[in-house]
Amino acid sequence: MAKIIPFKAVRPTLDKVSLVTSRSYDEYSAAELASQLDFNPFSFLHILNPAYTNQQKIGLEKRFKLVAQKYNDFKNENVLIKEELPVFYLHEIQSKNKVFTGIIAGTSIDDYQKNIIKKHEDTLQYRVEFFKDYLHQTGFNTEPVLITYPDNAALNTWIETKKSENSLYEFSTTKKEKHILWKIDNQSEIKWLQNKFEEIGDLYIADGHHRSASAELLFEEDKSSGNPNLNHFMSFLMAESNVKIYEYNRIIRDLNNYSKTEFLLLLANYFWIKNKGQELWKPTKKFEFGMYFDTEFYSLSLKDENSFNSALESLDSQILYERVLKPILGIIDLRNDERIDYIPGNQSIMTIKEVIDEGEFEVGFMLFPTDISEIKALADNNLIMPPKSTYIEPKFRSGLLIYEL
Repeated sequence: MAKIIPFKAVRPTLDKVSLVTSRSYDEYSAAELASQLDFNPFSFLHILNPAYTNQQKIGLEKRFKLVAQKYNDFKNENVLIKEELPVFYLHEIQSKNKVFTGIIAGTSIDDYQKNIIKKHEDTLQYRVEFFKDYLHQTGFNTEPVLITYPDNAALNTWIETKKSENSLYEFSTTKKEKHILWKIDNQSEIKWLQNKFEEIGDLYIADGHHRSASAELLFEEDKSSGNPNLNHFMSFLMAESNVKIYEYNRIIRDLNNYSKTEFLLLLANYFWIKNKGQELWKPTKKFEFGMYFDTEFYSLSLKDENSFNSALESLDSQILYERVLKPILGIIDLRNDERIDYIPGNQSIMTIKEVIDEGEFEVGFMLFPTDISEIKALADNNLIMPPKSTYIEPKFRSGLLIYEL
């Protein structure tokens, strides 16, 4: 019985939408960020980085207040406008290889607490606290939580019909993505969508565990205020078959004092090893792992595929941790150990080769992408994935829609 609500979003004016919206702040290189902030006065990055013009070092509380101030400046200058009535949105993102389509709505903190909205990733408390403080001080959120629902024929048909209507926005980005947004303000359609999601039942967080946890923490701290906006957080709801799940590959700085021969012998206890030479090889199925080491690629096939008792134990990222990273390479803390780094699977395998050939890292491991059924099995059994197990698309653009608190 998942509950979704329409909300009064703040959004860019039609003539400025392509100028306002931006990728997530941390996706920009320093040069890209400087270019955007120097030459595009309408970029949402000016809100996210309000101290840029002074290059001053400021405390977090002051920075958050400057974010709120710059946000209000954009509203006062009519760069951003607010809906008069609560609405839903249908959003389509057309990338080079895939089309993503989903519904943007408010989802319920109560559902989140009752595990109707299910989680599969652990959160870092300091990050949850940080973003909670950010929400409290700035009063808005522009990054929806990506949530999946089981494919539904009626919703699929409705989405295709809706896409034939006139859109609210249609624009392209410098990353060669096309974005189309439809506003859903018809009351009968709004009620129909709410009923459909009540019928669907459980929802699953795909991306945004820290954002949803921060929204819950803010609700718990401020619920006595009676502010109804705290009861929900903005979400991008997509059919589970439409989400693209990539692996996160691992690169390691050293062999934990083992020689090449010793390392390969230790791996052979768990895997059938084949030397692939210069073939750019990566896994083609579950329980297969790729390895780049000493200028050559290897395939590693797990010997004991049937020895697992839970969805977590059989997860490829957990297998690599339990068979290789922890016992052989001595990496216990996947979040904080400086000997390990991660490369998302949407990047070329050549990235791993180049980084290791440069000498800073010694070995790289390529994984097969996790399936949505594995994620759901973990969530259903209250199990938590290892850090950096999945890289999930699509990514939402900051400043396109804003949920005010």
